[in-house]
Amino acid sequence: MILVLTNLLLLFVVLVSCNGEDKKIYLVLLEGDPVAFHQLKTFSEQGNKLDANREESKAYANELTKSHDEFLQSYLETGSYDKIYSFKHIVNGVAVHTTPSQIQKLKNAPRVKLLEEDRRFKQMTTYTPQFLGIPAVWTQEGGERNAGEGIVIGFIDSGINPEHPSFAYDPTINNSFTDSFSGACEEGPLFPQTSCNGKIVSARYFSAGAQTTTALNDSMDILSPFDAVGHGSHVASTAAGNFGVPVVVNGLYYGRATGMAPRARIAVYKAIYPSIATLSDVLAAIDQAVLDGVDILTLSVGPEEPPEDTLTLLSLFEIFMLAAHKAGALVVQAAGNGGPSPYTVISYSPWAVGVAACDTDRTYPATLILGNGLKIGGVGLSGATVGDQLMIQYNKLVLAKDAIKINTTLPRIANNAEECQYPEAFDPLVVQGSVVICTFSTGFYNGTSTLTAIIQTANLLRFRAFVFVANPTYGDFIAEPIPFAIPAIIIPATNDTQNILQYYERETVRDTNGLVVRYGGRAAISEGRNASYKGRAPIVSRFSSRGPDYIDESKNPTDVLKPDILAPGHQIWAAWSPISVSDPILSGHNFALMSGTSMATPHIAGVAAIIKQYNPSWTPSMIASAISTTASTYDNLGEPIMAHGFDLYSLHTSAPFGFGAGLVNPSRALHPGLVFSAGYEDYISFLCSLPNIDSTMVKTATGGICGQLFENPSDLNLPSITITSLNGSRIVHRTVTNVARKTETYLSAVLPPKGVTVNIEPSWFRIAPHGTQDLHISFNVTQALDDFTFGEIVLTGSLNHVVKMPLSIFPISTT
Repeated sequence: MILVLTNLLLLFVVLVSCNGEDKKIYLVLLEGDPVAFHQLKTFSEQGNKLDANREESKAYANELTKSHDEFLQSYLETGSYDKIYSFKHIVNGVAVHTTPSQIQKLKNAPRVKLLEEDRRFKQMTTYTPQFLGIPAVWTQEGGERNAGEGIVIGFIDSGINPEHPSFAYDPTINNSFTDSFSGACEEGPLFPQTSCNGKIVSARYFSAGAQTTTALNDSMDILSPFDAVGHGSHVASTAAGNFGVPVVVNGLYYGRATGMAPRARIAVYKAIYPSIATLSDVLAAIDQAVLDGVDILTLSVGPEEPPEDTLTLLSLFEIFMLAAHKAGALVVQAAGNGGPSPYTVISYSPWAVGVAACDTDRTYPATLILGNGLKIGGVGLSGATVGDQLMIQYNKLVLAKDAIKINTTLPRIANNAEECQYPEAFDPLVVQGSVVICTFSTGFYNGTSTLTAIIQTANLLRFRAFVFVANPTYGDFIAEPIPFAIPAIIIPATNDTQNILQYYERETVRDTNGLVVRYGGRAAISEGRNASYKGRAPIVSRFSSRGPDYIDESKNPTDVLKPDILAPGHQIWAAWSPISVSDPILSGHNFALMSGTSMATPHIAGVAAIIKQYNPSWTPSMIASAISTTASTYDNLGEPIMAHGFDLYSLHTSAPFGFGAGLVNPSRALHPGLVFSAGYEDYISFLCSLPNIDSTMVKTATGGICGQLFENPSDLNLPSITITSLNGSRIVHRTVTNVARKTETYLSAVLPPKGVTVNIEPSWFRIAPHGTQDLHISFNVTQALDDFTFGEIVLTGSLNHVVKMPLSIFPISTT
């Protein structure tokens, strides 16, 4: 028997070797309606949800699964493939693991509409309720104990830490959402059935794509909804974490953390793993979340790059989000962390809200004080070097490379000693009790050195403190506050480094060989954990991806404003997982101060939840419109919003391609006055109107039929107007709906973009509750330019509603 098995194994190895093909995951979209849209009576475009418990729905889902199996068996060789997922709830298709030669057999097979190779995904990685004025919104909703009641927010991310107090059970919760939501609690390692406690109402995990693609690490790629990373917990608590949870890190109280909608419920769909994240797992999570009936779908994750060989708006990821929107779920998506370069957004479609990130006015300043009294600002969430009377205490200042053991011969230690990575490199008598200067060098540049190693070295050798400084060879860098357990500070500017080293050399005595014989320099570090609320805000964060939106790999722009909206995403305190497998420096912490459009996205999801609670009949596009038209384009100084640029610490005036419609204003978004509404058929008409797209492509991808076309794609009823190529003149059409309770008169005003005149007809109108008004907006080029130019339309109501529409126009010709 052993001989036979060995021969079979050898035969298998030979066959695989001869074939020479590695299997990949492919996503196949098939003809036929998914469950959600099989029977129109089951679902309508008025925001009603799919009833997954209906026997008809269950039976049809089983039929689709069976048809998927029969389809693959008909065209692929037995044993040559594995079906990873059957997509059947909002999209009809499969994820299959097979070879490129096998997948060729499906390309022209009947029923195949689209075929796409799986892509890698990544995460786009408090005080903000006060910064955004959320408490005023809570007051309107009956206080923080009611804000978000009855709304379920779904999170597709790295899971959740169910033991965190931000997700603790509240016995006063009224499960009023149960009639329209049906989830499940999938237990597993570190995630018992009791984890779904009434705050967490559903938790699932999707790993077939990840497991098929790579060998997962059991110690960190935990096969349960548990969050071993921290990212998913951070995002969920920012949107819907409990009210007033104390934030304590390294024994210091930083205030209280509260989600935007603290009474909203949380549904978890884990699809991101430390080792890998695949599109197939993300799509399976979207499919399930919509079936379960989430109201808001939060995607603080996105593709690593645009899709290949297909239009951005027709990739399977976008098609799934369109289907989710059609099924009544508002999709909120991170705009990406590719800024400040233009054309870096990864949120492309008008049916998903793309969120940009900004700084707030809260900072954590820290100061290095040299023995000569010179004070140098830096970053570091740590305590001070203090004496018995809480006075600043100076300690010996030592440059790391001067403290190397004389007999150290190991090249790896000698070459990296200045980075403080190896405790065995140092003379402990020199560094103990000293303020040690560690330098950014080659190891940090190529990613082999870490701040975690510096901390370990400092603890082992009992540094009094350490200073991590920029290196003139590599230039300035951006530093984020990190909670250090010992006094420490990061100095990211090379000019400051030079001042420190000049003082150090003046006070240091060396022998003829350059070895130090006396360390005369002294230094101290001030308290760095006290927040300061000064300065300009918001400022578009440097990392936040910029528009314009684009339709293909060549980055040809399209008539959609991206990002859509701006929200706080820089230095956000929120829940964390103490395992923190991807970020060891945060290991053991229950809270983390993180930055990214990942952090901005849940702010909008939470705000959307409150709007949905207040206006339960509103469709996703109405909620998105309310958020957009009420946003602010001015900062706390009353000046236009600024943005960080390419040069570190530089600021310039921002524009809609940086902040979308502006900074979200939750209080005003509850009562927008007018909304711009668009439904599934409108999005199909938009797609059919795009250049270089024909009706067959749209029908193949979406199943939608090109009926009445827009004259131009810019006629999609969005709360903004973007024209990527304005020749001479164009008339753009919009329709507004009055969602207020009283009749109101609106007056139109325009801040025209440079080189363009704008005229609105009618210039004023009176509109009754639930009434609509068509607007005809004419654009005429007066001066051709070589780039986009920006403006704004403002509709001011007699009952104090103010509706703003950003304009992004590229005037290329006067004729």
